[in-house]
Amino acid sequence: MSGKKPNADQMASPAYRLAALDQDFLLDDPQRGVRFLLEYEKAEQALRKWGVRSTIVVFGSARTIENGNGEHGRWYDAAREFARIASERGGALDRDHNGRRDNVIATGGGGGIMEAANRGAADAGAPSIGFNIRLPFEQEPNPYSTPDLTFQFHYFGMRKMHFAMRAAALVIFPGGFGTFDELFELLTLVQTEKAPKLPIVLFDESYWSEAVNFRKIADHGMISPDDLKLFHYASTPQDAWARLVENGLEAADQAGRGALI
Repeated sequence: MSGKKPNADQMASPAYRLAALDQDFLLDDPQRGVRFLLEYEKAEQALRKWGVRSTIVVFGSARTIENGNGEHGRWYDAAREFARIASERGGALDRDHNGRRDNVIATGGGGGIMEAANRGAADAGAPSIGFNIRLPFEQEPNPYSTPDLTFQFHYFGMRKMHFAMRAAALVIFPGGFGTFDELFELLTLVQTEKAPKLPIVLFDESYWSEAVNFRKIADHGMISPDDLKLFHYASTPQDAWARLVENGLEAADQAGRGALI
């Protein structure tokens, strides 16, 4: 007499698994939209739980290391110091009377400039966000982002959306393709009025003027001369903070409007 239950085949069938617990089903191609929604909702709920109303997005190369050769060490130190200043003055340290935090440092979560910015926020005792992306190299979370606010995304599009949704300002340190991607994403959103105008600061004008000839782009008519006013340059952490405030960043109890809320 067989010990097999009469309905064993039915119970073992993938069709019988609860949909929410069926990884084969969830990772199948037709469920891409569901996965996209889940990536949105998981980060959104965590950010709301922490009261994050607005962020200062800091981006730059993951290849920049502390005490690195040439300018790398200086850029790392500057990003760390800027994030400390912004966290102390911007409203990330304490929730307001409505339980909200403003101008919380948000990075791509990895090493280099991103590590430095998360580290600067930690120096101030403030929370910070790491929006990590799954990549074949160069990407795992740095040890300074707040664990509860350290996310991992599969979809670049959803990661970009979370960067933009609460962005009250953008500070871009020298970097490569990924850094350019984030910079031009936000510039395009502001230029096309898909996002409210927000202060955008490029750190180290000498690097950026060599890397991108913005003036030449305008001279060729590819952008308006007024588009050159969408961003500003800074040479020190204190200068970067001042440029943000001068160009509309609301600090502490005044803050509150992100790009795509």
